[in-house]
Amino acid sequence: MLVLSGIAIIVLGFMARLNPLLVVTIAALATGIAAGLDPVAVVSAFGKAFNDNRYVSVVWIVLPVIGLLERYGLQQRARTVIAGLKGATVGRLLIIYLIIRQIAAALGLTSIAGHAQTVRPLVAPMAEAAAEAQGGGDEETREEVKAMAAATDNVGLFFGEDIFIAIASILLIKGTFETYGIILTPLELSVWAIPTAIAALLIHGARLMLLDRRLGAR
Repeated sequence: MLVLSGIAIIVLGFMARLNPLLVVTIAALATGIAAGLDPVAVVSAFGKAFNDNRYVSVVWIVLPVIGLLERYGLQQRARTVIAGLKGATVGRLLIIYLIIRQIAAALGLTSIAGHAQTVRPLVAPMAEAAAEAQGGGDEETREEVKAMAAATDNVGLFFGEDIFIAIASILLIKGTFETYGIILTPLELSVWAIPTAIAALLIHGARLMLLDRRLGAR
């Protein structure tokens, strides 16, 4: 039963709103020691897991680069570019990003954009600048625009990636059908994701155009 102490530590740590990384690390150490491993063996297991999945650490290289770019005016430059474009609106800008995001995800390029590397440093500031040009420079409007920028990325990725035949969700669906004796190829499944992606594009695009209309009314 002591081996399960790690679960209790995670639950209590999250309830106390402690640092998640610290909570998970302590839980892992407690579980390993309760299982009869010495601290060195537990740390060695951490090292092996990190080495086996070291490609995950590549993501952390992006963060300081984005931080440096923002420090030296990336967001301000993005705002300036949009402010100088006639006819640029929040809806039009985000619809273009939605189309690009969906197409890229459909080709399996799910990591070339995202909240951290694209939405926060580029898309959201550009959308805010467009909103200001439309007369929506108040705090409530800025928060709504930032939320819509993040939602646009989510919709584009979620409904675009299922078109790619080698994505995990397609393989999961294929495996589930096979357990019931229904044999389908990944291509057959991905083709059926296309109408859903088109519907998502139209529905979210309509929401963005309605946002433009609300900003224009203000």
